[in-house]
Amino acid sequence: MTVWDRPEPPTRPVPLDRERIVAAAVALADEGGLEAVSLRKVAARLNAGPMRLYGYISTKEELFDLMLDEVQAEILPGRHSGDWRETLRTLAHRTRQAALRHPWLADLLGGRPSLGPNGLAVTEAKLAALDGLADIDTVMRAAETVSAYVTGAIRRELADLRAERATGLSKRDWQRASGPHVTRMLATGRFPTLAKAVHDGTDVDAEASFATGLDWVLDAVAAGLARP
Repeated sequence: MTVWDRPEPPTRPVPLDRERIVAAAVALADEGGLEAVSLRKVAARLNAGPMRLYGYISTKEELFDLMLDEVQAEILPGRHSGDWRETLRTLAHRTRQAALRHPWLADLLGGRPSLGPNGLAVTEAKLAALDGLADIDTVMRAAETVSAYVTGAIRRELADLRAERATGLSKRDWQRASGPHVTRMLATGRFPTLAKAVHDGTDVDAEASFATGLDWVLDAVAAGLARP
């Protein structure tokens, strides 16, 4: 029986429910990442004994499932566009925005399908946007392709932010500190294309890079859907 199917125990002197437990766990993760979340720490935040939580959640993995589903509610748009590209674009940007609010989300994306009500609704929205444009197998591959790009791009962006927090160096600071080494390596002539990118390429922010890559992926999906 999954955590979604198991009923909650009756209320006891210190009132608990899964909603309060998940809210406390999300707050802990927002402050310190998934490594800051444990049933003991969640119980302490709720002024309850750790054993009380086992009536609601059996393992930390179940808690992570509930946390993921809680945040996926932020991804669902208020309205659905009739344009499949616009729907998938909106879902992608809302996923990125949710991950920037909750950086730990990136660690839980891309695994097994989320079976909570919000996770299922997000998946339904992606598939429904493409439904009717091709057979269901093609629709599923198209949705997976977009999701793979979104997850990878978000993880890369958040890895940069984590490195910034860990080192205390902003991207600009890191580039300045690394500049002499990069200059020496490019001067060897072994990396001509990379040198061209460094000297002539335009630096864009993460949001613009995400949007451009997403549009390219959607163009590729459109071409795939148009094939007989």
